[in-house]
Amino acid sequence: MESKLSSDEIQRYSRHLVLPEVGMAGQEKLKAAKVLLIGAGGLGSPLGLYLGAAGVGTLGIMDDDVVDVTNLQRQVAHSTPNVGRPKVDSMRERIEEINPEVKVETYDVRLSRDNAPEIFAKYDIVVDGSDNFETRYLVNDAAFFAGIPLVYGSIFRFEGQISVFDPKRGGPCYRCLYSNPPPAALVPN
Repeated sequence: MESKLSSDEIQRYSRHLVLPEVGMAGQEKLKAAKVLLIGAGGLGSPLGLYLGAAGVGTLGIMDDDVVDVTNLQRQVAHSTPNVGRPKVDSMRERIEEINPEVKVETYDVRLSRDNAPEIFAKYDIVVDGSDNFETRYLVNDAAFFAGIPLVYGSIFRFEGQISVFDPKRGGPCYRCLYSNPPPAALVPN
């Protein structure tokens, strides 16, 4: 059977290929994967870099914010020359520098009920790196109705949470665990 990886990709991913848990078949699955990343900030920034470096074939990045100097100490995909630029553009360029084999699709828009179904339909999995409850619930609902797995992450100061919600496997979704967002007055900034 001929490999779906080029000789350059085989060299690039050689450390993955020797791992029995990944190997050629696993790397080819990564290359075929289409992952949508919501948020290019504190969580999304390192996630995007690692997904791109690992060889995810198509990586969608959705964020409607611009890089601010206050982001730079924690949002590692961005740098000083990118201050004022859309985060999706800054991050796309950085991922392409790390791995030009990855197809990066950008969405410089806020996720909404109107655009979610069309965008989510293009991807196999969605990763939520958002920083607000409104978006978090919308991401959950859109992934649930699209029937695609949702990888959820959240941080507060020095603590974090991560979970995977997969509607195809019949498990709970984010809204199943937390039916309503907390009152705005109780949400830490």
